[in-house]
Amino acid sequence: MNSIVRFSILLCCGLFMVSCVSKKQYELLQTELSTANKDLGKCGENLNAYMNRLSVCEQEKESLRGNLKSAQSNVLFREEQIQDLKEQIQDIRSIRDKQLNQVEDLTALSQSANKNIEETLSQLQNKDKYIQLLQAAKTRADSINLALAVNLKSVLKDGIDDDDVEIKVDKTVVYINLSDKVLYQSGSSKISSRANEVLGKIAQIVQSRPELEVMVEGYTDNVPIKNSCIDDNWDLSVKRATSVVRALQKDHNIDPNRLIAAGRGEYNTLADNSTATGRATNRRTRIIILPKLDQFYDLLNPNAVPE
Repeated sequence: MNSIVRFSILLCCGLFMVSCVSKKQYELLQTELSTANKDLGKCGENLNAYMNRLSVCEQEKESLRGNLKSAQSNVLFREEQIQDLKEQIQDIRSIRDKQLNQVEDLTALSQSANKNIEETLSQLQNKDKYIQLLQAAKTRADSINLALAVNLKSVLKDGIDDDDVEIKVDKTVVYINLSDKVLYQSGSSKISSRANEVLGKIAQIVQSRPELEVMVEGYTDNVPIKNSCIDDNWDLSVKRATSVVRALQKDHNIDPNRLIAAGRGEYNTLADNSTATGRATNRRTRIIILPKLDQFYDLLNPNAVPE
């Protein structure tokens, strides 16, 4: 009996002690829970603040992306503009170089002619008047030929391929080489309608220079030709030159006293007749514009020396 009572007392004490400890722990846990809730609330507030900042950052990022894309487009546009300007500059340089080459071609005299003039001038150092005369004559002749060549190139630049026409200044004359396909029907001395158009342009320049004469030279390749109208290449070359002279006189009103017709046949070639290209080059008509003989001597007249 005592044992049971003792056990009961001990059990009650134990329960009482357990009950007391659990209440303290509960209160402690409640306190911790309250603190945790407050911390959680603060974390929530911080989270909201960070979310707002993140949203602002996202908006700024999108704005920066837009700005970057716009900047990239502007850069690409500027690069295209720069490339276009570079191409324009290159085209202008090409045109400039071409024009410089044309001027050089028009003003270049043969080396031998320049050398002869220089030697003549050096031998006449003690004859000032005659030196002045030669210098004036050369300057005048060069100026006339240069202006003449420029004008011819200007009127003949449209409608004629570069391979079909060649204009050069050689010593004291200007000459125009025209391929036979520009002027004549194949194997014939009869000029074409296109030839009259070309000759008309040349005649405009010739009419403006009454002090000059015009020599027309016909050339052929070495392929033999003979028919009822033509005996050989000599004959064909002369007939072709004569056809051009007649056209200049009758169709374009050039004074016949200024015209000369000549045939060179298959000789004085520019290229090898063994190839089709070479033969085509050799089949040509050369129109030479040169000062009249009395005009040439006038240039050397001592009385014409400038004071």
